[in-house]
Amino acid sequence: MYDISTRKRALALLAQGRSLNSVSRETGISRSAIRSWQDRLEPLPRMAIPTPEPPADNSAYAYLLGLYLGDGCISAHPRGTGYYLRIACADAWPGLLQQCREAIVKVRPGISVYALQKEGYTMMTSYFRHWPVLFPQHGPGKKHERTIDLELWQQTIVDAHPWELIRGLIHSDGCRITNWTTRVIAGEQKRYEYPRYFFTNLSSDIIRLFTTALDQVGVDWKMANARNVSVARKASVALLDTHVGPKY
Repeated sequence: MYDISTRKRALALLAQGRSLNSVSRETGISRSAIRSWQDRLEPLPRMAIPTPEPPADNSAYAYLLGLYLGDGCISAHPRGTGYYLRIACADAWPGLLQQCREAIVKVRPGISVYALQKEGYTMMTSYFRHWPVLFPQHGPGKKHERTIDLELWQQTIVDAHPWELIRGLIHSDGCRITNWTTRVIAGEQKRYEYPRYFFTNLSSDIIRLFTTALDQVGVDWKMANARNVSVARKASVALLDTHVGPKY
């Protein structure tokens, strides 16, 4: 739920003549939510926030958490009756679309998931009353502009399923590529290719969660720059190939 100050700030931006699209991009709040506040600023009465209901499948939850931290968001229903979980999946990877759908259903059996087609990607979307309880990292604004820490119960799941978190993060904000260089062998210059993995994120907290999980499973990594993690050592790439693999 967005507090009153957040709602007032969004409406103040509109009062300056800004468009709904512009305000939504700046605040990270959906256009439908901002539009509804024009009619009613005060939030509708709600039940007390429930205690976290354990995911039905912890392994699927760790993977879905990785997808959410990378390319996911949660937005309130305009009428205040629940929330939408949205995971952006590139159309170039149909396997990712299917794995995302399956993870959502495993975490919340019986829940509906539908695909909302966008230009170049598909937004896998699911409505549930308590998504912010399952993903307490939800909040106003962009993830890299606020603190991202795991709750104790989430950390327990991630500790038990580090590979699933790593796979979700790489499937959202990572890639497997083939680099090349040249070497002189027996007096002849030859092209040498080698695979490596990259993970890119603007949030230092999300990068910390990723590299901590890599440390847990024995993957060597290094920071290519402030927002890019590189895994290039042969043994570590082999581990990622076994447990993650390229997107498809």
